[in-house]
Amino acid sequence: MGDNPPKGLSLPQRRAIACVGIIVFLFVYVVAITSLAGVLHGGKITALIFYALAGTLWGVPIIPLISWSENYKGKKKSK
Repeated sequence: MGDNPPKGLSLPQRRAIACVGIIVFLFVYVVAITSLAGVLHGGKITALIFYALAGTLWGVPIIPLISWSENYKGKKKSK
């Protein structure tokens, strides 16, 4: 009908999908980390290292999701 075909998801739709994705991922991640911590053998230093890594590595898989939701590749850079 119109001359402009739909371009895909709008920014609010992308943000909503990313929000749900992040919540689901974090729920699964927390369950996995607590399960792994239950079988972790070692002392306090081992637990400290494990939780330090687990507490920082959760962001690595979320960064591409946030980039997609904000459509960073689709934005044109101004000079």
